[in-house]
Amino acid sequence: MVDWNDIETVLLDMDGTLLDLHFDNFFWLEHLPRRYAEIFDRKQEEARLELLERFRNEQGNLNWYCVDYWSRELGLDVRAMKEEMRHLIAVRPHVEDFLARLHASRRRVLLVTNAHHKSLSLKLEQTGLERWFDGIICSHDFNLAKEQPGFWAALASVEPFAREHTLLIDDNHAVLQSAHEYGIRYLLTLLQPDSRREARAGLYFPAILHFDEIMPELEDLDV
Repeated sequence: MVDWNDIETVLLDMDGTLLDLHFDNFFWLEHLPRRYAEIFDRKQEEARLELLERFRNEQGNLNWYCVDYWSRELGLDVRAMKEEMRHLIAVRPHVEDFLARLHASRRRVLLVTNAHHKSLSLKLEQTGLERWFDGIICSHDFNLAKEQPGFWAALASVEPFAREHTLLIDDNHAVLQSAHEYGIRYLLTLLQPDSRREARAGLYFPAILHFDEIMPELEDLDV
């Protein structure tokens, strides 16, 4: 699936790719609705259904990922509530070994995430993964989500990369489709972004379960 000899740049998503998506699913679908119901004296199921509808209305655009947006909309400190559950933030299996090998190679490695800066800082504090990247790109800096038209061109304007020699790994089909339309050659997704849920089937893009399946060989590295 990956011809490492042909790849110069590696673009990596964070949530559901390098990190287990369980934290985000649990936070948005269980913890936040429960705390919302407690704070505003609402029935829990009623609060959950209301929030799920509001989340669906914003899915696919930048508001969906924006901590400040949801803090304003819900009258809550979403960043502080994420702190309450930070112990659930977890790095996926084999990720650190994969990143260490890439870091030791000639390739440029970028973290490219839709996560809001306040979520990003929390997760990097918890995991320490920032040391492996040549650059960290937050889509909020472009005012465009990765799945929206124009994002990849905006990224290339500040972090130039050769599309035909670039690998993107992301768990989001819409993001991969957008990158495909832009011309990024190597695209991979994840079979099981959330370790507590069943592996996905019927995926359009090539998929891996864990990063040991595409680990660069040591002889491929300039060490």
